[in-house]
Amino acid sequence: MLGVAVRAPSVVLTTGSRCQRRPGAPALPTRRRHLTVRKAASAVDVGLAPCPPQVGQLSDDQRQELAKQFGFRSIGKELPNDVTLQDIIKTMPPEVFELNMWKAWSAVFVAVTSFAASLYLISICPAPLLPFAWALSGTAMTGWFVVGHDCGHRSFSKNKLVEDIVGTLMFMPLIYPFEPWRIKHNQHHAHTNKLVEDTAWHPVQREVMEKWSPVERFLYKTFLGSPLKLWASVGHWAIWHFDLNKYTEQQRPRVLTSLAAVGLFMAVGWPLIVYYTGWLGLVKFWLMPWLGYHFWMSTFTVVHHTAPHIPFKPASEWNAAKAQLSGTVHCDYPRWVEFLCFDINVHVPHHVMSKIPWYNLRAATDSLRQNWGEYMTECSLNPRMLKYIFTHCHVYDEERNYVPFDYKEEEPFFAAQRRILPENM
Repeated sequence: MLGVAVRAPSVVLTTGSRCQRRPGAPALPTRRRHLTVRKAASAVDVGLAPCPPQVGQLSDDQRQELAKQFGFRSIGKELPNDVTLQDIIKTMPPEVFELNMWKAWSAVFVAVTSFAASLYLISICPAPLLPFAWALSGTAMTGWFVVGHDCGHRSFSKNKLVEDIVGTLMFMPLIYPFEPWRIKHNQHHAHTNKLVEDTAWHPVQREVMEKWSPVERFLYKTFLGSPLKLWASVGHWAIWHFDLNKYTEQQRPRVLTSLAAVGLFMAVGWPLIVYYTGWLGLVKFWLMPWLGYHFWMSTFTVVHHTAPHIPFKPASEWNAAKAQLSGTVHCDYPRWVEFLCFDINVHVPHHVMSKIPWYNLRAATDSLRQNWGEYMTECSLNPRMLKYIFTHCHVYDEERNYVPFDYKEEEPFFAAQRRILPENM
């Protein structure tokens, strides 16, 4: 359980007692050693055991114990400051950057046929089994996003026009405008784990929380502080990709083209679904698979960069190599999910160099493990890790990376989750 002390050679990480150093053991390189989680009201006194400062400087044994506590297979040590992203890229074999048109187009074939098959399954499935069919369909739909994702990173074809067309078409049923997504997603890659500039998931800042209205406070805490976070990409999709004010005058013509494409699907595709299957059919054959897609969209992207030990840094302290290599999580999923989603979970090499196509990610990961594995974080999807994401990884803390929304005083909504949510399968 997370409330049980986790012992390392020179430190005890616990949710119920003070941090103790064994006689003769070296002091941890921290400004504070009190990792106690009590029922008081300071920033580190509420919720699950927090992360000790400067995790990367702990011993191998200490980091391994901490990994077990947080639900990870391994937590890497800190990358030296003088290592650059180009240093890491140069160690990777050149073949991982090569494009293969057969493999690229095979993903289109698998995505289209698997989704079509899942829709047929929905059409014949008895009502009690529909959730399973929707789960399969949502996962297959995620494959459409991954194909478009490679197009956006220019790792699908040597022809940019082909990439723009394929990317736009694959994103249309998702109601995801390709060009707005591409622009903002590239910003995420350029500023990964940068506190303000990253457009993906990042901690809430205290000064932002203080400005929330009661309605905003309820919505943010509900959707970012519970298992509903695994559908929060719906909010990200709506906020970031349809507002023309977020794009420059030069970007807007291409943005408008993408918006027109998704508008076309809504204007033609939705009425056709309703015409042939009724309004209930729109829910059954599109909305539920779409929500299944957003489950994976949220889960993949949150797990990629959210962990108690992974810091978000202000721009003045940010290091590209550390953010991309050590600030990105490799997470294993059931093999059928990885197959239908084209290894999008094999994510570390994608952040080291985003032009690596999906079918070369595993070979690239093997290379990174061989040369830089001691600095990487790895895990398999598990309840313990998710529990930390739901109930702890909320608010930015300079020293401990995250504190929970209720860091001042434990709130019933979060206390109930900490009691109820499982820690092991």
